Amino acid sequence: MLSSIFLVALLAPSVLAQSTVVDAYVSTESPIAKASMLANIGSSGSKSSGALSGIVIASPSTVNPDYLYTWTRDSALTFQTIIEQFTLGIDTTLRGEIDNYVGAQAIVQRISNPSGDITTGGLGEPKFYVNETAFTGSWGRPQRDGPALRSTALITWANYLLSEGNMTYVTNTLWPIIETDLNYVASDWNQSTYDLWEEVYSSSFFTTAVQHRSLRQGTTLAQALGDISLASNYETQADHLLCFLQSYWNSAGYMTANTGGGRSGIDSNSVLASIHTFDLTAGCDAITFQPCSDIALLNLFTYVNAFRNIYEINSGIPANEAVLTGRYPEDVYMGGNPWYLTTLAVAEQLYDSLIVWNSQGSLDVTNISLPFFKLFESSIAVGTYSSSSNEFRTLTTAVKTFSDGFVALVAKYTPPSGGLAEQISKNNGAPVSAVDLTWSYASVLTAFDARGGVVPASWGAQGLSLTCAGSPASQTVSVTFNVDVTTTEGQNVYLTGSADALKDWSTDNAILLSSANYPTWSGKSEFTPKSVPLYSLFAFFLVLVTVTVPGSTDVQYKYIQKDGSGTVTWESDPNMEITTPADGTYATNDTWR
Repeated sequence: MLSSIFLVALLAPSVLAQSTVVDAYVSTESPIAKASMLANIGSSGSKSSGALSGIVIASPSTVNPDYLYTWTRDSALTFQTIIEQFTLGIDTTLRGEIDNYVGAQAIVQRISNPSGDITTGGLGEPKFYVNETAFTGSWGRPQRDGPALRSTALITWANYLLSEGNMTYVTNTLWPIIETDLNYVASDWNQSTYDLWEEVYSSSFFTTAVQHRSLRQGTTLAQALGDISLASNYETQADHLLCFLQSYWNSAGYMTANTGGGRSGIDSNSVLASIHTFDLTAGCDAITFQPCSDIALLNLFTYVNAFRNIYEINSGIPANEAVLTGRYPEDVYMGGNPWYLTTLAVAEQLYDSLIVWNSQGSLDVTNISLPFFKLFESSIAVGTYSSSSNEFRTLTTAVKTFSDGFVALVAKYTPPSGGLAEQISKNNGAPVSAVDLTWSYASVLTAFDARGGVVPASWGAQGLSLTCAGSPASQTVSVTFNVDVTTTEGQNVYLTGSADALKDWSTDNAILLSSANYPTWSGKSEFTPKSVPLYSLFAFFLVLVTVTVPGSTDVQYKYIQKDGSGTVTWESDPNMEITTPADGTYATNDTWR
């Protein structure tokens, strides 16, 4: 009988060749990535360019682009990696770096800046100078994922220290920083934010996902420290966030990354959310978007396929093999290229999935995830496959090969020095944009750890259920949109915006408003076809699609005019914006811009 290794070699020699390439890359790149990541942390880092102790620079690049700043988000993700490597016993030499980060964030958190101070919104400021002073230039602010990610990193550290019996340090040093961040998340999660790419101002799936995680972890830590009142508030807001998280799903097969912005919504934002909220104990839970959940796998399938035909470098690669991926298919930044960290995120999501499937001894193929699994076995059917089945072995082997393919591509386009920039040229594979991007190095380390079966500590995703009745995320509010606008004969006024009920910025499906009270045009949500006599032409003109939007939520919208030929005229920027009440009704009194 042929050995399994010989059989694999006989059937798929390229698979073994790819695995060998990835094994070699993991071996050589791991120490380079670790050293390069630490080199970007002040004050001892060799490339930290004047950064103070514990400050993470995004990159030493100072021109085209200038990334010599410290971003709260990037820093937190970097130190989540460092803290997990320490607490999981992978690298126990990192204690000093962690202590320096804690000290730096205690200072950065309190810097007054254009977003405000520590009590008036300043926690949403995205970046600072590396000498711990405020950046006052024009920027996309606020960005509300930073406090959530920073608190998550520090809670991971606090939980470890509590397990070691160090209550005093946690209470006196860590908790004041963590509590401040969590209170900001709990109070402001339903406010608009710039996304992690700093381009779209709306609600962001990544931000909502990491905010939810932070409040779940914060609930447990507050309970451990005896603050039951705070724990209760965090838990309540986490429940609301979990309900709101469900609203991003697009029935076309992906998570809509942002509720505004006029793009498809297909975005690595969603893949990054999945890997940064991975919790083995939650299995393949869909409501927390675990990596192996059916919706996360279909989202991955849709996201990866969006890049197959837009980069020259991906030309000719079969549909069941890995390709380089970027932020989103419409990206034009630096020419719009693949990124190291987004490509590695795909591999990491799949490695996380394999960890779960092997741990639970089975995998499920649902109607939702079926297109993903058919990449690897065209005859696979919906069902549950145990680890003893041929289908399980076939699928997991193929997924492992698929995920290794993304790492192999990153290896292919890594320079001989092992240095990782931000992007990879879509034409020839050369490094593009900022050199030595800290986040690129952190993503290499977390992807390699996942490939090796490393499991981060649970954050509390297990056993969660949706209890959305009465929550701000599930309640809808009836809104009357009124706008004062003078039109010419043949023109009508329409409404479109960031919510599903406002047609997601579509001009074709925008909501026709009534001119019954001209020059005020109105969309009155209480009117329905049943309340109007069908024979009344005037009454028919008042019949509008019901306008109901989520409660306690920032909603952006604009009015447009259309003439008889269908020509669309948008009102000028910025977008109109309201924050809806938790329930009841609401009316706007707008003037055309």
